[in-house]
Amino acid sequence: MEFRKLTEGLSVMPQITPQDIPAIAAAGYRAIICNRPDGEGADQPNFEEVETAATAAGLQCRYLPIVSGKVDDADALAFREALVALPGPALAYCRTGTRSATLWSLAMAGEKTTAEILQTTAAVGYDMSGVVRRIVNGGKTPTDTGDAHFEVVIVGGGAAGIAVASSLIARKPGLNIAILDPADIHYYQPGWTMVGAGIFEAQTTAKTMGSLIPKGVHWVKSAVAAFEPEKNAVILDGCRVVTYDRLVVCPGIKLDWGRIDGLLETLGKNGVTSNYRYDLAPYTWQLVQGLKGGRALFTQPPMPIKCAGAPQKAMYLSADHWLQQGRLKNIDIHFMNAGGVLFGVKEYVPALESYVQKYGASLDFFHNLVAVDGPSKTATFEVAKPDTEKTRVQVEFDMMHVCPPQVAPDFIRVSPLADAAGWVDVDQASLRHKTYDNIWSLGDVMNAPNAKTAAAARMQAPVVAENLCADIDGHSPAAQYNGYGSCPLTVERGKIVLAEFGYGGALLPSFPKWVIDGTKPSRAAWMLKEQILPPVYWRAMLRGKEWLAKPQKVSAS
Repeated sequence: MEFRKLTEGLSVMPQITPQDIPAIAAAGYRAIICNRPDGEGADQPNFEEVETAATAAGLQCRYLPIVSGKVDDADALAFREALVALPGPALAYCRTGTRSATLWSLAMAGEKTTAEILQTTAAVGYDMSGVVRRIVNGGKTPTDTGDAHFEVVIVGGGAAGIAVASSLIARKPGLNIAILDPADIHYYQPGWTMVGAGIFEAQTTAKTMGSLIPKGVHWVKSAVAAFEPEKNAVILDGCRVVTYDRLVVCPGIKLDWGRIDGLLETLGKNGVTSNYRYDLAPYTWQLVQGLKGGRALFTQPPMPIKCAGAPQKAMYLSADHWLQQGRLKNIDIHFMNAGGVLFGVKEYVPALESYVQKYGASLDFFHNLVAVDGPSKTATFEVAKPDTEKTRVQVEFDMMHVCPPQVAPDFIRVSPLADAAGWVDVDQASLRHKTYDNIWSLGDVMNAPNAKTAAAARMQAPVVAENLCADIDGHSPAAQYNGYGSCPLTVERGKIVLAEFGYGGALLPSFPKWVIDGTKPSRAAWMLKEQILPPVYWRAMLRGKEWLAKPQKVSAS
């Protein structure tokens, strides 16, 4: 028998028979809920038969029959009350288990997030997309959805979202566009590496969201709960519904701090920090300045992560400071990388390795951080070297810079837009969704095999804008994204290895070698990172000025 466990207290399954009761009891279930009306099918035992066998086996029973496709609000409430009243764990059943899963989803809507409910039911084979509006609405049937309609809806007001909105307005000034984002503040995240090294002040990397939304673009200050692409609808928290002609999905990436045991409790204290958070980057600089000796760990989780060079950038800039202060000889530096290479594009590795040697850092490959004990300053790593059994090692530290595991946002991973790994499923050239022709995606959330960087979003925004406008005009997508991403690797204060590459690791330099040779550390690249790129971000990229970002096009032939 297949018990489809939703929680420790409830499983659901298709129709059972009296003959199944001994196995159900043996599996530890103490109660049965029947959600199938008697007489629905010719081969169906009636509830009394099941109840008689269950009672004889010491199980309690409850009959809550639901007509297929007609789960009302009172049914969900009755199901919730039954779960409270009956001893657990309980087993609920109907013809296929769908009605029972639906009842649980609506009953739990006030306690669990929409994403948690959709993920839980999908994991055992039940698709709850048909009742997603009710789940978002606390399990109750919406009476007033407050619908709004826009020609283009953009989910996410980060670098990708505002850039693509500006690029769209530049091409079609009268386009009716809405950006959906609940955040008050927009951050220039590439600057946080520099904040963690004492080069930028944190406040220079933040501006109010309202000051950056392009003129003429509507800002709907709300989080997205779910998608209904078949209905061209986005469901917001609170169950408001926004419909669209075309949709652009770019909410960024989720930093999954909670996946590392003990990390959330110790971030920002006990010597544990991360440049991946605005409020923690200044603490990184505080720790770097204060460390006189001991062991410093810099961690990198499994890919994908945004800005794959950021974990080692923190290491290089910290080590450079310690070198300049004459402390480096007293500090044991370790780069704990879950992967097996220093950097994914081989042309840049020699320059990076020379700095690893210069700073005397140890490279600990295949080491993935899984737990942190802040008070004892001990980190636990899972070591998964090829062709060997996984082991765990504990490493003491005086300072640790953590790069958290990263996944697509929950509401994306459980949506019809996602691939099997949870990322928005797009064609890697046009950035159009593979299933829904009126949906595009860009930035960290989509599944094209490119580096997840702000520079990548800068190149992707014009491609999406060009192709979306072509679609409005009745043409096929002509602009192509070549996978461009850029990672300015800050190897010391004043020098950068400017990694620029596209799909397959192909080098895609923006400048001739006599200006900047990206495979070698240069002061020109540092000047680009420190002085040029921030104003380019604020004043060009976010305003639709496509400096060095004009989209490539393919001819119709």
